[in-house]
Amino acid sequence: MPPVKPTNINLFVTCLVDHLYPEIAEDVVAVLEREGVSVHVPPGQTCCGQPAFNGGFRDEARRMARHFLDIFAATEGPIETPSGSCAAMVVHHYPELFADEPEQRQRAEEVAGRVREFSQFLVEDLGLTQAGGKPGRYTFHPSCHLTRELGVRGIAETLLDNIPDAERVPLPEAEACCGFGGLFAVKLPAVSSAMMQRKLSNIEASGAETCVVCDASCMMHLNGGLVKQGKEPIVKHLAEVLVE
Repeated sequence: MPPVKPTNINLFVTCLVDHLYPEIAEDVVAVLEREGVSVHVPPGQTCCGQPAFNGGFRDEARRMARHFLDIFAATEGPIETPSGSCAAMVVHHYPELFADEPEQRQRAEEVAGRVREFSQFLVEDLGLTQAGGKPGRYTFHPSCHLTRELGVRGIAETLLDNIPDAERVPLPEAEACCGFGGLFAVKLPAVSSAMMQRKLSNIEASGAETCVVCDASCMMHLNGGLVKQGKEPIVKHLAEVLVE
């Protein structure tokens, strides 16, 4: 028998989406509800602690991780998030943070086992190959944490390839970082800007009308560069594309 498709999920919004791009969360909910999935947003959720963790502030990251676990350990079913980066933090680094605390580590591993990135959930859990979208010429930037840490590859591309009357064009140097990297962009702005410009040049060279991403952080970084250059922001989160 085929596996039973989830009908209820818990949405981990992420702080960047919550504070800067709430429309992405709304689009995620719209896409999931269109597929018959009921979405619960646990109250009280905050940052997953990734900025502190990446900055070397392990105690601070651990406190935020405990709060995250307090919120989501009390839930049942998949924990879906529109961020490969935040998903990777919970899946891979929460157990690491609590390596010396057996009870907390067990709780972290249980929660981590339920975390699913948005595109991953649509294709692997719901079994979708087509989930909306309108005609256009798209390219896809596979963010670093999504591919390298979560190992999610080729999934968002499947959804883009099956948008009726749409075309997905290759992105040169697709898996090269966009240059954001959270604190990296703050600590090494010149290097970050150079990486961003190379990525923007490759997006332009692709001939795409829209560059699709699975992380709002990459979208923010790249669109910020485009706007600063007086150009139209053309980078969109996958949920924004599929809801159309």
